[in-house]
Amino acid sequence: MSTTPLDEAPPVAAQLKRFGSLVTIAHSVFSLPFALAAAVLASRSGHPTWWRVALIVLCVVTARSAAMAFNRLVDRRFDALNPRTATRDIPSGQVSPRAAAVLVVVTCAMFVGGAALLGPLPLALSPIALGLALGYSYTKRFTSFCHVVLGAAIAIAPGGAWIAMGAPVTAAPWLLVVGVALWVAGFDVLYALQDREFDRGQGLRSIPVALGVRGTLWLSAVMHVGTLACFGAVGFVLARGPAYFVGVAVVGALLVYEHSIVRPSDLTKIDKAFFELNGYVSVAFFAFVLLDRFVS
Repeated sequence: MSTTPLDEAPPVAAQLKRFGSLVTIAHSVFSLPFALAAAVLASRSGHPTWWRVALIVLCVVTARSAAMAFNRLVDRRFDALNPRTATRDIPSGQVSPRAAAVLVVVTCAMFVGGAALLGPLPLALSPIALGLALGYSYTKRFTSFCHVVLGAAIAIAPGGAWIAMGAPVTAAPWLLVVGVALWVAGFDVLYALQDREFDRGQGLRSIPVALGVRGTLWLSAVMHVGTLACFGAVGFVLARGPAYFVGVAVVGALLVYEHSIVRPSDLTKIDKAFFELNGYVSVAFFAFVLLDRFVS
């Protein structure tokens, strides 16, 4: 009988690979660059300390991993029924529900520990952040606005990073949080178009189920216009330089391209729009925030 490289790996290494697949660690690219951008924007009067930045990275990655593992755990019945998701780690038997639950507990503990090291306020806010991140997994059962809840859960990352830097909470971090939340909700509704018929059949709620394809595309575009407005407003409030606004323009161009390739008559490029282009959005925003910091 043939074996796969995963089967040939040592048991611990194989389990770590399965956990990495379960939480899709690469998807941290959606939240981590915005958290780092917030840290840079919040530290205008000095350079962010490396240990504090490292703790922010730890908190972002562990919170997102806990949320993803919890989502896979509570949605395993639906994932098993959906042909698109039936091969995911828990339905396919690669990761047991018990192992996933242990991973949730461990990553939640690591997140709270990192928040405690960042200070009393991050520690006090950590249960709220975890409640939103984990609670999102149940929202499809009762509200079509589950995508907005997901956006809010991911937007906690830049908001938390701002607070972790010890900067005053002015209009700027709120605008950044709202912009990121709208960005995430805007691309998540596009991704949910793939499961519109399945969700309707299972009694699950989503914007695509409620509004159909065309309505979803329009709402997504409106959300992304709101994203650009918020990012632009952050630059004006903080009096950022030209490089920052070039970055906002690059983000706008990427979002325009994203909407140009997902059309009512052609939904085949949703994966490209979801994974590839939105990864570029977050990285580009951080890169130009960093550039603006150096040139300013």
